[in-house]
Amino acid sequence: MENNQGSSEVSLKEAFLYWFKLGFINFGGPAGQIAMMHKNLVDGREWISEKVFLRALNFCMLLPGPEAHQLAVYIGWRLNGYWGGTIAGLCFLFPSVILMLFLSWLAAAKGQVPMVAGIFHGIAAAVVAIVIEALIRLSKKSLKHPALYAFAGGSFVLGQFLGVSFPVIVLLAGVAGIILGKLRPDIFCQKKPGTNECMLEEPESFSNLPPLTHLFKVVAIFVVIWMAVILPVFAWRGMGDILSQISIFFSKAPFVTFGGAYAVLAYIIEHAVNLGWLTEKEMLLGLGLAETTPGPLIMVTQFVGFITAWSQPGNLTPMTAAILGGLLTTFTTFLPSFMFIFAGAPYIEAITANKKLNAALTGISGAVVGVVLKIGVFFAWNTFFPATGFDAFAVVVALASLVALVRYKLSMHALVGLSGLAGFLWQLAQ
Repeated sequence: MENNQGSSEVSLKEAFLYWFKLGFINFGGPAGQIAMMHKNLVDGREWISEKVFLRALNFCMLLPGPEAHQLAVYIGWRLNGYWGGTIAGLCFLFPSVILMLFLSWLAAAKGQVPMVAGIFHGIAAAVVAIVIEALIRLSKKSLKHPALYAFAGGSFVLGQFLGVSFPVIVLLAGVAGIILGKLRPDIFCQKKPGTNECMLEEPESFSNLPPLTHLFKVVAIFVVIWMAVILPVFAWRGMGDILSQISIFFSKAPFVTFGGAYAVLAYIIEHAVNLGWLTEKEMLLGLGLAETTPGPLIMVTQFVGFITAWSQPGNLTPMTAAILGGLLTTFTTFLPSFMFIFAGAPYIEAITANKKLNAALTGISGAVVGVVLKIGVFFAWNTFFPATGFDAFAVVVALASLVALVRYKLSMHALVGLSGLAGFLWQLAQ
């Protein structure tokens, strides 16, 4: 594979130390992680320019999967080639992988202990507020034109009332975006400052792009990596085993989950919860625990894999099956992120300048707002109205958490910690 990242004065050792440190402090969700990288790499160390950073961010937002992680992989590639991208991506994940394994074990092995269950009860209630706050934030970012509200409303109706699957909603939204882009290009164009007029853009031409064989080489390499890990699992456990089923399910998810972690949640709820792999309550808890760890919020998928394998270990011990299930989930979830970046990075200018692609992704971004609304309704109903009846404590914690997030901008890990403490005290008072 040809390396087109350009020259860099940053040594691989220096870059490794930065990415390793970042892995332990990259709290705050995608927005906070992206802001941290911008502050450190553009304003602070000046390793890359503002233009390169924003262009890379736009590219990563076009891709399915976790954009903050993909941005780290791209910047690592830009600075130190393929080894740099690999190190950046792995360091970005490593601390959260270890911490999430521990938290998943705590939930699986000790979750029925009353005091631990009380903590998790409080965290689950706070997750409802977290999803609502994410909905508000996504709406401001994605619904920049009244026409895009139709995308959000349509996706909610299709998913909530008509049972249309998430991949189909994504496809419909992308096609509708392309059509609307042809009929009303003003909706998608860049406006002149202080006006509603579109800025006239000169046609762009791109040279020195690698041949398309570059794409095939990168994809082939990653297919071999996937096969080297997953095929032995199939041979060892058989296709009907839960570890094989986890590998298949999470190998598909990264290719259809445009919109970040909440889009992944929609896909998991649609399949894993309905398959009985885990309950709605466990899904809520997994999202809350993912908020407490550094790294991508999409690490909730590792929790899903861990809990699923713990409850269906076959002839393995629950702990062995769960660790394998969690690690296989993480491997299959994040491997495509490296592939997307290494394959597409040399074409970044041409990809981000494609108006049809941007119109399609704008439509999908609008539809994801409706998907997150569906998730919020799902979580709220299952939290406030469990099988035991109306849960007044959960409602109070959710409302207090929403005020803390929106009004006082409380950090996510602080919110989760306080909510867990409230649940512990509530359980103690029973």
